[in-house]
Amino acid sequence: QVQLVESGGGLVQAGGSLRLSCAASGRAFRDFAIGWFRQAPGEEREFVTSISVSGRSAYVAESVKGRFTISRDNAKNTAYLQMNTLLPEDTAVYYCAADGNYWGREPHNYDYWGRGTQVTVSS
Repeated sequence: QVQLVESGGGLVQAGGSLRLSCAASGRAFRDFAIGWFRQAPGEEREFVTSISVSGRSAYVAESVKGRFTISRDNAKNTAYLQMNTLLPEDTAVYYCAADGNYWGREPHNYDYWGRGTQVTVSS
């Protein structure tokens, strides 16, 4: 198993930036692909971006393309989500997820989840 803990959320004005972290413990972090998802009140969980086990490939949702970047540091057992040019519609709880094989857009295919971190973007 792997345990995931997100951090770095907070309140930011529109146009600002935040960097979220997803710290992993347990099984070797380098063996897992990582996905970031978000969920706004009353909405379904939405794919944001994901990165492969190797770190050489990533998927990015159209809604955040050009603004958000995923990365990973296997030496630190941590994945990151750099969020720039934030918009009020980016307000949500952000979750990281891990899976040994899957790194696509479907949340139900990920085996491990963190508890999330709140991101609020004011206009």
